[in-house]
Amino acid sequence: MQNYNSPLSERYPSKEMKYLFSPEKKFTTWRKLWIALAEAEKELGLDITDEQIAELKANVNNINYDVAKEREKIVRHDVMSHVYAYGQQCPKAKGIIHLGATSCYVGDNTDIIIMKEGLELIRSKVVNVIKNLADFAEEYKGMPTLGFTHFQAAQPTTVGKRATLWINELVMDLYDLDNLIKDIKLLGSKGTTGTQATFLELFDGDYEKVSKIDGLIAEKMGFEECYPVSGQTYSRKVDSRVMNVLSGIAQSAHKFSNDIRLLQHLKEIEEPFEKNQIGSSAMAYKRNPMRSERIASLANYVMSDAMNPAITAATQWFERTLDDSANKRISISEGFLATDGILELYMNVSSGLVVYPKVIESRLAGELPFMATEIILMDAVKAGGDRQELHEKIRSHSMDAGKRVKEEGAANDLLERIAADPAFGMTMDQLQSLMKPENFIGCAKEQTEEYLEKVVRPLIEKNKESLGLSAEINV
Repeated sequence: MQNYNSPLSERYPSKEMKYLFSPEKKFTTWRKLWIALAEAEKELGLDITDEQIAELKANVNNINYDVAKEREKIVRHDVMSHVYAYGQQCPKAKGIIHLGATSCYVGDNTDIIIMKEGLELIRSKVVNVIKNLADFAEEYKGMPTLGFTHFQAAQPTTVGKRATLWINELVMDLYDLDNLIKDIKLLGSKGTTGTQATFLELFDGDYEKVSKIDGLIAEKMGFEECYPVSGQTYSRKVDSRVMNVLSGIAQSAHKFSNDIRLLQHLKEIEEPFEKNQIGSSAMAYKRNPMRSERIASLANYVMSDAMNPAITAATQWFERTLDDSANKRISISEGFLATDGILELYMNVSSGLVVYPKVIESRLAGELPFMATEIILMDAVKAGGDRQELHEKIRSHSMDAGKRVKEEGAANDLLERIAADPAFGMTMDQLQSLMKPENFIGCAKEQTEEYLEKVVRPLIEKNKESLGLSAEINV
Protein backbone atom coordinates (compact mmCIF):
# COMPACT_ATOMS: atom_id res chain seq x y z
CA MET A 1 0.00 0.00 0.00
CA GLN A 2 3.04 2.30 -0.03
CA ASN A 3 3.88 2.02 -3.72
CA TYR A 4 2.16 3.63 -6.69
CA ASN A 5 -0.32 1.36 -8.43
CA SER A 6 -1.46 2.38 -11.88
CA PRO A 7 -5.25 2.50 -12.38
CA LEU A 8 -4.47 0.84 -15.71
CA SER A 9 -3.27 -2.25 -13.91
CA GLU A 10 -5.83 -2.27 -11.12
CA ARG A 11 -9.04 -0.62 -12.25
CA TYR A 12 -10.02 -0.51 -15.90
CA PRO A 13 -8.67 -3.12 -18.35
CA SER A 14 -9.49 -6.79 -18.74
CA LYS A 15 -7.20 -9.49 -17.39
CA GLU A 16 -6.49 -10.59 -20.97
CA MET A 17 -5.11 -7.19 -21.95
CA LYS A 18 -3.18 -6.85 -18.70
CA TYR A 19 -1.52 -10.19 -19.37
CA LEU A 20 -0.33 -9.06 -22.80
CA PHE A 21 1.65 -6.28 -21.15
CA SER A 22 2.87 -8.40 -18.24
CA PRO A 23 6.52 -9.32 -17.59
CA GLU A 24 5.65 -12.98 -18.14
CA LYS A 25 4.33 -12.35 -21.64
CA LYS A 26 7.32 -10.18 -22.48
CA PHE A 27 10.05 -12.49 -21.26
CA THR A 28 8.53 -15.75 -22.51
CA THR A 29 8.23 -14.09 -25.92
CA TRP A 30 11.91 -13.12 -25.72
CA ARG A 31 12.75 -16.78 -25.18
CA LYS A 32 10.53 -17.90 -28.06
CA LEU A 33 12.32 -15.42 -30.30
CA TRP A 34 15.71 -16.79 -29.22
CA ILE A 35 14.49 -20.29 -30.07
CA ALA A 36 13.24 -19.12 -33.48
CA LEU A 37 16.60 -17.49 -34.17
CA ALA A 38 18.53 -20.61 -33.19
CA GLU A 39 16.29 -22.82 -35.30
CA ALA A 40 16.64 -20.52 -38.31
CA GLU A 41 20.42 -20.40 -37.94
CA LYS A 42 20.58 -24.18 -37.64
CA GLU A 43 18.42 -24.65 -40.74
CA LEU A 44 20.73 -22.31 -42.65
CA GLY A 45 23.81 -24.32 -41.72
CA LEU A 46 25.27 -23.02 -38.46
CA ASP A 47 26.62 -25.57 -35.99
CA ILE A 48 23.64 -25.67 -33.64
CA THR A 49 22.33 -29.01 -32.39
CA ASP A 50 18.87 -30.39 -31.81
CA GLU A 51 19.90 -31.00 -28.23
CA GLN A 52 20.65 -27.32 -27.69
CA ILE A 53 17.30 -26.27 -29.15
CA ALA A 54 15.46 -28.87 -27.07
CA GLU A 55 17.13 -27.46 -23.96
CA LEU A 56 15.98 -23.94 -24.88
CA LYS A 57 12.42 -25.13 -25.47
CA ALA A 58 12.32 -27.00 -22.17
CA ASN A 59 12.92 -23.77 -20.28
CA VAL A 60 10.89 -21.32 -22.31
CA ASN A 61 8.31 -20.76 -19.55
CA ASN A 62 10.57 -21.51 -16.60
CA ILE A 63 12.03 -18.04 -16.20
CA ASN A 64 14.50 -17.51 -13.37
CA TYR A 65 13.58 -13.89 -12.72
CA ASP A 66 15.70 -13.64 -9.58
CA VAL A 67 18.87 -14.47 -11.50
CA ALA A 68 18.05 -11.94 -14.23
CA LYS A 69 17.30 -9.26 -11.66
CA GLU A 70 20.55 -9.73 -9.80
CA ARG A 71 22.51 -9.82 -13.05
CA GLU A 72 20.94 -6.57 -14.23
CA LYS A 73 22.22 -4.80 -11.11
CA ILE A 74 25.72 -5.67 -12.29
CA VAL A 75 25.57 -5.20 -16.07
CA ARG A 76 22.78 -2.57 -16.26
CA HIS A 77 21.33 -4.21 -19.37
CA ASP A 78 17.98 -5.99 -19.32
CA VAL A 79 18.45 -8.11 -22.43
CA MET A 80 21.91 -9.36 -21.53
CA SER A 81 20.68 -10.10 -18.00
CA HIS A 82 18.05 -12.41 -19.43
CA VAL A 83 20.52 -13.96 -21.89
CA TYR A 84 22.66 -14.75 -18.85
CA ALA A 85 19.70 -16.13 -16.86
CA TYR A 86 18.55 -18.29 -19.78
CA GLY A 87 22.09 -19.57 -20.19
CA GLN A 88 22.21 -20.59 -16.53
CA GLN A 89 19.25 -22.89 -17.17
CA CYS A 90 20.52 -24.07 -20.56
CA PRO A 91 24.25 -24.77 -20.18
CA LYS A 92 24.48 -26.71 -23.44
CA ALA A 93 22.80 -23.92 -25.41
CA LYS A 94 24.39 -21.05 -23.52
CA GLY A 95 26.84 -20.21 -26.26
CA ILE A 96 24.29 -19.87 -29.06
CA ILE A 97 21.60 -17.81 -27.30
CA HIS A 98 21.13 -14.43 -29.02
CA LEU A 99 23.77 -15.36 -31.62
CA GLY A 100 24.25 -12.47 -34.05
CA ALA A 101 21.34 -10.48 -32.63
CA THR A 102 21.00 -7.06 -31.03
CA SER A 103 18.78 -6.13 -28.09
CA CYS A 104 16.17 -4.88 -30.53
CA TYR A 105 15.81 -8.39 -31.91
CA VAL A 106 13.94 -9.46 -28.81
CA GLY A 107 12.73 -6.02 -27.71
CA ASP A 108 11.23 -4.76 -30.94
CA ASN A 109 9.92 -8.08 -32.21
CA THR A 110 8.23 -8.70 -28.87
CA ASP A 111 6.64 -5.25 -29.00
CA ILE A 112 5.27 -6.00 -32.46
CA ILE A 113 3.91 -9.38 -31.35
CA ILE A 114 2.22 -7.91 -28.29
CA MET A 115 0.76 -5.00 -30.23
CA LYS A 116 -0.65 -7.32 -32.87
CA GLU A 117 -2.24 -9.57 -30.27
CA GLY A 118 -3.54 -6.47 -28.49
CA LEU A 119 -5.07 -5.17 -31.71
CA GLU A 120 -6.78 -8.51 -32.28
CA LEU A 121 -8.25 -8.40 -28.75
CA ILE A 122 -9.39 -4.81 -29.30
CA ARG A 123 -10.90 -5.86 -32.61
CA SER A 124 -13.00 -8.62 -31.03
CA LYS A 125 -14.41 -6.14 -28.52
CA VAL A 126 -15.26 -3.62 -31.23
CA VAL A 127 -17.21 -6.38 -33.02
CA ASN A 128 -19.13 -7.15 -29.83
CA VAL A 129 -20.06 -3.50 -29.33
CA ILE A 130 -21.24 -3.30 -32.94
CA LYS A 131 -23.43 -6.37 -32.34
CA ASN A 132 -24.94 -4.83 -29.19
CA LEU A 133 -25.71 -1.57 -30.96
CA ALA A 134 -27.09 -3.37 -34.01
CA ASP A 135 -29.57 -5.25 -31.83
CA PHE A 136 -30.54 -1.96 -30.19
CA ALA A 137 -30.96 -0.23 -33.56
CA GLU A 138 -33.11 -3.08 -34.83
CA GLU A 139 -35.41 -2.94 -31.81
CA TYR A 140 -35.90 0.84 -31.97
CA LYS A 141 -35.58 1.46 -35.70
CA GLY A 142 -39.12 2.83 -35.96
CA MET A 143 -39.42 4.70 -32.65
CA PRO A 144 -39.63 8.44 -33.44
CA THR A 145 -37.52 10.73 -31.31
CA LEU A 146 -36.68 14.38 -31.41
CA GLY A 147 -33.55 15.05 -33.44
CA PHE A 148 -31.04 17.67 -32.37
CA THR A 149 -28.67 19.95 -34.20
CA HIS A 150 -26.53 22.17 -31.97
CA PHE A 151 -28.46 20.41 -29.17
CA GLN A 152 -31.47 22.41 -30.29
CA ALA A 153 -34.71 20.74 -31.34
CA ALA A 154 -34.59 19.71 -35.00
CA GLN A 155 -36.42 17.34 -37.34
CA PRO A 156 -37.33 14.01 -35.74
CA THR A 157 -35.33 10.88 -36.37
CA THR A 158 -35.69 7.45 -34.73
CA VAL A 159 -33.91 5.98 -31.74
CA GLY A 160 -32.58 3.20 -33.95
CA LYS A 161 -31.36 5.55 -36.68
CA ARG A 162 -29.38 7.50 -34.10
CA ALA A 163 -27.73 4.25 -33.00
CA THR A 164 -26.58 3.62 -36.58
CA LEU A 165 -24.46 6.76 -36.30
CA TRP A 166 -22.62 5.18 -33.38
CA ILE A 167 -22.26 1.91 -35.27
CA ASN A 168 -20.96 3.55 -38.42
CA GLU A 169 -18.03 5.13 -36.62
CA LEU A 170 -17.07 1.76 -35.14
CA VAL A 171 -17.30 0.18 -38.59
CA MET A 172 -14.74 2.74 -39.76
CA ASP A 173 -12.55 1.82 -36.80
CA LEU A 174 -12.87 -1.87 -37.63
CA TYR A 175 -11.74 -1.14 -41.19
CA ASP A 176 -8.68 0.69 -39.85
CA LEU A 177 -7.96 -2.16 -37.43
CA ASP A 178 -8.15 -4.76 -40.19
CA ASN A 179 -5.81 -2.83 -42.45
CA LEU A 180 -3.31 -2.32 -39.64
CA ILE A 181 -3.41 -5.93 -38.43
CA LYS A 182 -2.95 -7.14 -42.00
CA ASP A 183 -0.03 -4.76 -42.62
CA ILE A 184 1.92 -5.08 -39.37
CA LYS A 185 5.17 -7.03 -39.74
CA LEU A 186 8.01 -8.28 -37.60
CA LEU A 187 11.35 -6.48 -37.46
CA GLY A 188 13.23 -9.73 -37.96
CA SER A 189 16.94 -9.71 -37.18
CA LYS A 190 18.53 -6.77 -38.96
CA GLY A 191 21.57 -6.11 -36.78
CA THR A 192 22.94 -2.94 -35.24
CA THR A 193 22.23 -0.58 -38.14
CA GLY A 194 19.87 -2.70 -40.20
CA THR A 195 22.52 -4.09 -42.57
CA GLN A 196 22.73 -7.65 -41.12
CA ALA A 197 26.50 -7.32 -41.24
CA THR A 198 26.95 -9.71 -38.31
CA PHE A 199 24.92 -12.41 -40.04
CA LEU A 200 26.89 -11.95 -43.24
CA GLU A 201 29.98 -12.65 -41.13
CA LEU A 202 28.36 -15.66 -39.44
CA PHE A 203 27.45 -17.17 -42.78
CA ASP A 204 30.86 -16.48 -44.36
CA GLY A 205 29.58 -13.85 -46.78
CA ASP A 206 26.72 -16.00 -48.11
CA TYR A 207 24.07 -13.35 -48.84
CA GLU A 208 21.53 -15.95 -50.01
CA LYS A 209 21.48 -17.53 -46.56
CA VAL A 210 21.34 -14.17 -44.79
CA SER A 211 18.40 -13.07 -46.96
CA LYS A 212 16.38 -16.08 -45.75
CA ILE A 213 16.78 -15.62 -42.02
CA ASP A 214 14.04 -12.99 -41.55
CA GLY A 215 11.49 -15.08 -43.43
CA LEU A 216 12.22 -18.11 -41.30
CA ILE A 217 11.92 -16.13 -38.07
CA ALA A 218 8.63 -14.55 -39.22
CA GLU A 219 7.14 -17.93 -40.09
CA LYS A 220 8.15 -19.44 -36.76
CA MET A 221 6.58 -16.51 -34.88
CA GLY A 222 3.31 -16.64 -36.83
CA PHE A 223 3.91 -13.71 -39.19
CA GLU A 224 3.92 -13.67 -42.96
CA GLU A 225 6.94 -11.40 -43.33
CA CYS A 226 9.29 -8.87 -41.80
CA TYR A 227 9.75 -5.23 -42.72
CA PRO A 228 12.05 -5.26 -45.76
CA VAL A 229 14.30 -2.44 -44.52
CA SER A 230 14.99 -0.87 -41.16
CA GLY A 231 17.67 0.64 -39.01
CA GLN A 232 18.35 -1.17 -35.77
CA THR A 233 14.67 -0.76 -34.85
CA TYR A 234 11.45 -0.99 -36.78
CA SER A 235 10.25 2.45 -37.80
CA ARG A 236 8.60 4.19 -34.87
CA LYS A 237 5.88 5.28 -37.27
CA VAL A 238 4.47 1.79 -36.62
CA ASP A 239 3.78 2.79 -33.02
CA SER A 240 2.24 6.05 -34.21
CA ARG A 241 -0.02 4.19 -36.65
CA VAL A 242 -1.14 1.85 -33.88
CA MET A 243 -1.94 4.67 -31.49
CA ASN A 244 -3.79 6.59 -34.20
CA VAL A 245 -6.12 3.62 -34.67
CA LEU A 246 -6.64 3.33 -30.90
CA SER A 247 -7.29 7.08 -30.81
CA GLY A 248 -9.96 6.62 -33.50
CA ILE A 249 -11.73 4.03 -31.36
CA ALA A 250 -11.52 6.40 -28.40
CA GLN A 251 -13.07 9.17 -30.49
CA SER A 252 -15.99 6.94 -31.49
CA ALA A 253 -16.57 5.80 -27.92
CA HIS A 254 -16.36 9.36 -26.60
CA LYS A 255 -19.04 10.52 -29.06
CA PHE A 256 -21.33 7.68 -27.95
CA SER A 257 -20.73 8.47 -24.28
CA ASN A 258 -21.54 12.15 -24.85
CA ASP A 259 -24.84 11.26 -26.50
CA ILE A 260 -25.80 8.86 -23.71
CA ARG A 261 -24.95 11.42 -21.04
CA LEU A 262 -27.11 14.02 -22.76
CA LEU A 263 -29.95 11.54 -23.26
CA GLN A 264 -29.74 10.52 -19.62
CA HIS A 265 -30.06 14.18 -18.66
CA LEU A 266 -33.18 14.30 -20.85
CA LYS A 267 -34.41 11.11 -19.13
CA GLU A 268 -34.91 9.46 -22.52
CA ILE A 269 -32.20 6.77 -22.41
CA GLU A 270 -30.01 5.66 -19.52
CA GLU A 271 -26.93 3.53 -19.14
CA PRO A 272 -27.33 0.40 -16.96
CA PHE A 273 -27.78 1.07 -13.26
CA GLU A 274 -27.40 -1.79 -10.81
CA LYS A 275 -29.82 -2.40 -7.97
CA ASN A 276 -27.40 -1.45 -5.21
CA GLN A 277 -25.37 1.11 -7.16
CA ILE A 278 -24.89 4.52 -5.53
CA GLY A 279 -25.16 7.44 -7.92
CA SER A 280 -23.98 10.17 -5.56
CA SER A 281 -22.51 10.19 -2.08
CA ALA A 282 -24.59 13.27 -1.19
CA MET A 283 -27.70 13.05 -3.36
CA ALA A 284 -29.18 9.61 -2.89
CA TYR A 285 -31.79 10.04 -5.62
CA LYS A 286 -29.24 10.54 -8.40
CA ARG A 287 -28.40 8.12 -11.18
CA ASN A 288 -25.23 9.61 -12.59
CA PRO A 289 -24.00 8.28 -15.96
CA MET A 290 -20.76 7.14 -14.33
CA ARG A 291 -19.80 4.53 -16.93
CA SER A 292 -20.32 6.86 -19.86
CA GLU A 293 -18.35 9.52 -18.02
CA ARG A 294 -15.54 7.04 -17.52
CA ILE A 295 -15.56 6.20 -21.22
CA ALA A 296 -15.14 9.89 -21.98
CA SER A 297 -12.40 10.26 -19.40
CA LEU A 298 -10.35 7.33 -20.66
CA ALA A 299 -10.97 8.39 -24.26
CA ASN A 300 -9.51 11.80 -23.52
CA TYR A 301 -6.38 10.07 -22.27
CA VAL A 302 -6.04 7.81 -25.31
CA MET A 303 -6.55 10.65 -27.77
CA SER A 304 -3.88 12.74 -26.08
CA ASP A 305 -1.59 9.71 -25.67
CA ALA A 306 -1.46 9.35 -29.47
CA MET A 307 0.82 12.37 -29.52
CA ASN A 308 3.60 10.50 -27.70
CA PRO A 309 4.51 7.99 -30.45
CA ALA A 310 4.06 10.69 -33.09
CA ILE A 311 6.67 12.90 -31.41
CA THR A 312 8.94 9.90 -30.85
CA ALA A 313 8.70 8.84 -34.51
CA ALA A 314 9.45 12.35 -35.68
CA THR A 315 12.58 12.77 -33.57
CA GLN A 316 14.48 9.51 -34.13
CA TRP A 317 18.08 9.95 -35.34
CA PHE A 318 19.41 8.00 -38.31
CA GLU A 319 19.55 4.24 -37.62
CA ARG A 320 18.88 4.27 -33.87
CA THR A 321 18.57 6.41 -30.77
CA LEU A 322 17.36 5.44 -27.32
CA ASP A 323 15.21 8.42 -26.45
CA ASP A 324 12.20 6.38 -27.53
CA SER A 325 12.60 3.74 -24.84
CA ALA A 326 11.02 5.21 -21.71
CA ASN A 327 8.25 6.98 -23.63
CA LYS A 328 7.45 3.86 -25.64
CA ARG A 329 7.24 1.61 -22.60
CA ILE A 330 4.60 3.90 -21.12
CA SER A 331 2.62 5.30 -24.03
CA ILE A 332 2.02 2.07 -25.98
CA SER A 333 1.12 -0.13 -23.03
CA GLU A 334 -1.13 2.50 -21.46
CA GLY A 335 -2.75 3.27 -24.81
CA PHE A 336 -3.77 -0.37 -25.18
CA LEU A 337 -4.82 -0.77 -21.56
CA ALA A 338 -6.92 2.38 -21.61
CA THR A 339 -8.57 1.50 -24.94
CA ASP A 340 -9.37 -1.94 -23.58
CA GLY A 341 -10.94 -0.29 -20.54
CA ILE A 342 -13.02 1.92 -22.81
CA LEU A 343 -14.31 -1.06 -24.77
CA GLU A 344 -15.08 -3.04 -21.61
CA LEU A 345 -17.30 -0.13 -20.56
CA TYR A 346 -18.72 0.30 -24.06
CA MET A 347 -19.70 -3.37 -24.20
CA ASN A 348 -21.35 -3.09 -20.81
CA VAL A 349 -23.29 0.10 -21.52
CA SER A 350 -24.36 -0.86 -25.05
CA SER A 351 -25.71 -4.22 -23.85
CA GLY A 352 -27.98 -2.69 -21.22
CA LEU A 353 -29.31 0.65 -22.44
CA VAL A 354 -32.64 1.57 -20.83
CA VAL A 355 -35.16 3.41 -23.02
CA TYR A 356 -38.09 5.47 -21.71
CA PRO A 357 -40.62 5.70 -24.59
CA LYS A 358 -43.12 7.94 -22.75
CA VAL A 359 -40.50 10.61 -22.09
CA ILE A 360 -39.36 10.42 -25.70
CA GLU A 361 -42.96 10.75 -26.93
CA SER A 362 -43.70 13.64 -24.58
CA ARG A 363 -40.66 15.67 -25.61
CA LEU A 364 -41.35 15.06 -29.29
CA ALA A 365 -45.01 16.03 -28.86
CA GLY A 366 -43.97 19.31 -27.29
CA GLU A 367 -41.92 20.25 -30.35
CA LEU A 368 -44.00 18.61 -33.08
CA PRO A 369 -46.31 21.59 -33.73
CA PHE A 370 -43.27 23.60 -34.79
CA MET A 371 -42.11 20.74 -37.02
CA ALA A 372 -45.56 20.54 -38.61
CA THR A 373 -45.78 24.17 -39.68
CA GLU A 374 -44.57 23.44 -43.21
CA ILE A 375 -47.25 20.79 -43.73
CA ILE A 376 -49.89 23.10 -42.22
CA LEU A 377 -48.78 25.89 -44.55
CA MET A 378 -49.01 23.68 -47.64
CA ASP A 379 -52.46 22.35 -46.71
CA ALA A 380 -53.76 25.87 -46.06
CA VAL A 381 -52.44 27.10 -49.42
CA LYS A 382 -54.09 24.14 -51.15
CA ALA A 383 -57.36 25.24 -49.54
CA GLY A 384 -57.00 28.65 -51.18
CA GLY A 385 -54.83 30.67 -48.78
CA ASP A 386 -52.06 33.10 -49.73
CA ARG A 387 -48.68 31.48 -49.15
CA GLN A 388 -46.79 34.65 -48.18
CA GLU A 389 -49.52 35.89 -45.85
CA LEU A 390 -49.86 32.50 -44.17
CA HIS A 391 -46.11 32.15 -43.79
CA GLU A 392 -45.96 35.43 -41.89
CA LYS A 393 -48.86 34.41 -39.69
CA ILE A 394 -47.22 31.05 -38.85
CA ARG A 395 -43.98 32.83 -38.07
CA SER A 396 -45.78 35.23 -35.73
CA HIS A 397 -47.82 32.49 -34.04
CA SER A 398 -44.66 30.34 -33.62
CA MET A 399 -42.76 33.19 -31.95
CA ASP A 400 -45.65 33.85 -29.57
CA ALA A 401 -46.06 30.16 -28.72
CA GLY A 402 -42.31 29.79 -28.18
CA LYS A 403 -42.26 32.85 -25.93
CA ARG A 404 -45.09 31.40 -23.86
CA VAL A 405 -43.20 28.12 -23.42
CA LYS A 406 -39.93 29.81 -22.46
CA GLU A 407 -41.13 32.72 -20.36
CA GLU A 408 -44.23 31.25 -18.72
CA GLY A 409 -43.32 27.58 -18.65
CA ALA A 410 -46.68 26.87 -20.27
CA ALA A 411 -47.57 24.23 -22.84
CA ASN A 412 -47.02 24.79 -26.52
CA ASP A 413 -50.33 26.26 -27.83
CA LEU A 414 -49.27 26.82 -31.44
CA LEU A 415 -52.01 24.53 -32.80
CA GLU A 416 -54.68 26.35 -30.79
CA ARG A 417 -53.47 29.69 -32.21
CA ILE A 418 -53.60 28.39 -35.78
CA ALA A 419 -57.02 26.81 -35.30
CA ALA A 420 -58.34 30.12 -33.98
CA ASP A 421 -56.97 32.06 -36.97
CA PRO A 422 -59.60 32.16 -39.76
CA ALA A 423 -56.88 32.74 -42.36
CA PHE A 424 -55.98 29.05 -42.16
CA GLY A 425 -59.48 27.64 -42.23
CA MET A 426 -58.43 24.55 -40.29
CA THR A 427 -60.06 22.96 -37.27
CA MET A 428 -58.23 21.61 -34.26
CA ASP A 429 -59.18 18.07 -35.29
CA GLN A 430 -57.64 18.63 -38.72
CA LEU A 431 -54.47 19.96 -37.17
CA GLN A 432 -54.26 17.13 -34.66
CA SER A 433 -54.57 14.60 -37.46
CA LEU A 434 -51.29 15.91 -38.84
CA MET A 435 -49.47 15.35 -35.54
CA LYS A 436 -48.35 11.77 -36.16
CA PRO A 437 -44.64 11.47 -35.30
CA GLU A 438 -44.05 8.84 -37.97
CA ASN A 439 -44.99 11.44 -40.59
CA PHE A 440 -41.90 13.47 -39.70
CA ILE A 441 -39.08 10.90 -39.53
CA GLY A 442 -38.38 10.80 -43.25
CA CYS A 443 -36.56 7.61 -44.27
CA ALA A 444 -35.04 7.00 -40.84
CA LYS A 445 -36.63 3.57 -40.37
CA GLU A 446 -35.85 2.42 -43.90
CA GLN A 447 -32.28 3.74 -43.70
CA THR A 448 -31.75 1.83 -40.48
CA GLU A 449 -33.12 -1.39 -41.93
CA GLU A 450 -31.04 -1.07 -45.08
CA TYR A 451 -27.84 -0.20 -43.21
CA LEU A 452 -28.24 -3.13 -40.83
CA GLU A 453 -29.08 -5.52 -43.65
CA LYS A 454 -26.40 -4.50 -46.14
CA VAL A 455 -23.52 -3.42 -43.91
CA VAL A 456 -23.80 -4.48 -40.29
CA ARG A 457 -25.36 -7.95 -40.29
CA PRO A 458 -22.93 -9.29 -42.94
CA LEU A 459 -20.05 -7.86 -40.91
CA ILE A 460 -21.34 -9.50 -37.74
CA GLU A 461 -21.85 -12.82 -39.52
CA LYS A 462 -18.33 -12.66 -40.94
CA ASN A 463 -16.97 -12.13 -37.42
CA LYS A 464 -19.32 -14.36 -35.45
CA GLU A 465 -16.40 -16.25 -33.90
CA SER A 466 -15.54 -13.02 -32.03
CA LEU A 467 -18.97 -12.71 -30.42
CA GLY A 468 -19.98 -13.68 -26.91
CA LEU A 469 -17.58 -11.55 -24.90
CA SER A 470 -18.81 -10.18 -21.60
CA ALA A 471 -17.46 -7.14 -19.83
CA GLU A 472 -16.32 -7.05 -16.23
CA ILE A 473 -16.66 -3.60 -14.70
CA ASN A 474 -14.44 -3.26 -11.65
CA VAL A 475 -15.92 -0.06 -10.25
